[in-house]
Amino acid sequence: MTLTEGLVKLIRKKPVSVVDLHQTALFTLDAVANMIAGRNSEPGRKLLEWGKNRQRDSARRAFVMGGLTHILEVDDIHRASVVHTGCVTVPVALALAADQDIPGEKFLKSVLYGFEASCRVGMAVGPAHYKIWHNTATCGPYGSAMTAATILDLNDEQTMHALGNAGTQSAGLWEFLATGAMSKHLHAGRAAEAGLVAAELAALDFTGPPAILEGPAGFFAGACPDPDPEAVLRDAGAEWQVHLTSIKPWPACRHTHPAIDASLAVFDDLDGAAIERIEVETYQAAIDVCDRPVANSEYEGKFSLQHCVAAALQRGKVDFSAFGPEARRDAAELATKVSVSAGGPYAKSYPASWGAAVSVILADGTKLESSKPECKGDPESALNDDEMIAKARDLIRFGGINDPAPVIEGVMGMSQGGNSLNVSSLLASAA
Repeated sequence: MTLTEGLVKLIRKKPVSVVDLHQTALFTLDAVANMIAGRNSEPGRKLLEWGKNRQRDSARRAFVMGGLTHILEVDDIHRASVVHTGCVTVPVALALAADQDIPGEKFLKSVLYGFEASCRVGMAVGPAHYKIWHNTATCGPYGSAMTAATILDLNDEQTMHALGNAGTQSAGLWEFLATGAMSKHLHAGRAAEAGLVAAELAALDFTGPPAILEGPAGFFAGACPDPDPEAVLRDAGAEWQVHLTSIKPWPACRHTHPAIDASLAVFDDLDGAAIERIEVETYQAAIDVCDRPVANSEYEGKFSLQHCVAAALQRGKVDFSAFGPEARRDAAELATKVSVSAGGPYAKSYPASWGAAVSVILADGTKLESSKPECKGDPESALNDDEMIAKARDLIRFGGINDPAPVIEGVMGMSQGGNSLNVSSLLASAA
């Protein structure tokens, strides 16, 4: 039995509870809200312009919605796999729901299954993969294929073929960070599209490689210097990965969040005092992606530990306005006083935990310190239902919908017997 065959069987044998469906509905809402909000951005408007005459094709719909969901850098992330799960699964389910009425429970199960597939593959790729490859782009297609296969009622063999052909389309490189290019949104969109195309072809018995993961010329061999293949099927009886997925409270790269959280924790103690220097200790992957002393654009600011810490210490909050031109100018001098290093428990515990410590040394020698082994939005410090819905409400309004209630009620209603038609109709009318 190949790994993809085993993965399909593992997922389909796991029991699904009411609690699992409710949690999935909350994460679906987060993805939908991010998708709506993503329209209010330069890359979002470009995606919508490109896609406006291509909406008859479900794969094109998934591509556009997947890209929109990931634009504002405030969508979910699964720490152990480093995969943004919602942007590669929820758009697929929505794209298919535009053509058919899907019972709410089936819709949510498809998202739950997609989360599980992308996370389990992501946990197996090994840390070296992430240095070059963007895990959402490379592992996401497995999740999108699993989501589509569930909605399309593919059998186990067809689903294995869908995963095989999804995996052979895996791609997405970090080189875009050098210039702040828009490729990251392309990554999410293509991951969603690739899995959907693979599943639709599998419904026609279009075959894919059964050993796409572990084969001698497969995914692990080609893109993973230090894979852990056993992680794909490890702990089959563990709780669903959706319960181990983090929600972002701040619109920046998740690697900056532990340092933001620690900085906000000392803000009240600053009381306007002059800052001599700031020391950030975290894990190496955060530095690899977000060591950016000068943020020349809004997007670079979201991938800058230095800017995020400086903005948090100056403003006492981090929201969309913290990354605009004025905010970057205001924080520029303080950002030069931020030094970053990898070490302590944070380097050892990554990727199971993403943490950081911030030390603020004042001009009079006083040192203010805060340590965050995990941060707000992680499962250990999860947002409650009210906070999740409040975040979604703000995002939906940011996207131009003045009354978010119908969208929120439509999504959450799927866990209580509602169907997907209401959600897809609402989104179509808001496009």
